[in-house]
Amino acid sequence: MDAALHIEPFFHDGTGTWTYVVHRGLDAVVIDPVLDYDPKSGRIATDSARNVQDLIEARGLRVQRILETHAHADHLTAARVLRAVTGAPVGIGNGIRHVQAHFAGLFGMAADDPALHDAFDATYSDGDVIEAGALRFEVLATPGHTSDSVAYAIEGNVFIGDTLFAPDVGAARCDFPGGDADTLFDSIQRFYTMPDDTVLWLCHDYPPASRERRSAVTVGESKRDNRMLRGDTSLEQFAQARRARDAQLPAPVLLYPSLQVNIRGGRLPPAEHNGRRYLSTPVQGEIPPGLG
Repeated sequence: MDAALHIEPFFHDGTGTWTYVVHRGLDAVVIDPVLDYDPKSGRIATDSARNVQDLIEARGLRVQRILETHAHADHLTAARVLRAVTGAPVGIGNGIRHVQAHFAGLFGMAADDPALHDAFDATYSDGDVIEAGALRFEVLATPGHTSDSVAYAIEGNVFIGDTLFAPDVGAARCDFPGGDADTLFDSIQRFYTMPDDTVLWLCHDYPPASRERRSAVTVGESKRDNRMLRGDTSLEQFAQARRARDAQLPAPVLLYPSLQVNIRGGRLPPAEHNGRRYLSTPVQGEIPPGLG
């Protein structure tokens, strides 16, 4: 049996998201799968998940776990789609309870709604070890972008979610609820103390036209070249730059659709009386007279 560790990246063009199938022998884990969603038409599709499933079937892999690095605010997860076809449990960092509590009321959900409590099969704390057949991951809590962010480390490879991007893109925004630039700095330092040849697998890439998209960067390269946080960047420098940048960023296009699905572990909201399901957008700001 092949004892080598294999990492298969899949890129979702619409959201710039990387999904990974990590496998050894016949045992596999899927990290951050994406559900296709068109906000203009409201149409959902599973083409991206199907690509992942095709590889799994072609290699005869047994999916042991489906892992989320956090409750994404820029794409809908396909975790439940893959769970339905593979039977693999879905896991996420235990900070998800804080994210769910914050957004439950925004989407008209009770804090004790079973759709939240039972959304994930497992939640992980810093230092937990995930046994997945021939695969063994260590969980690293990496809050700062969101309070539920975690990374998954295995044999010199770390799947880092949205903490860092390619060096010319920088680091994660920290203006979401539960986000904090000082905390993100500390989380990234956990990576920067690792050997320089450690491979950091990215959750996103937004490449300029001058280069190809990238799925990974080494610790050494990021410490040397990351535009927002090099190895010699101080906490004060990073926090100031991060907050200034965040003040200029628009909300993600799929913010509300993503969160409604992702805090439920990938399930859609329940059907209304007409049998249809809806992803709603909370109206922000003061309501002008006549619109109430």
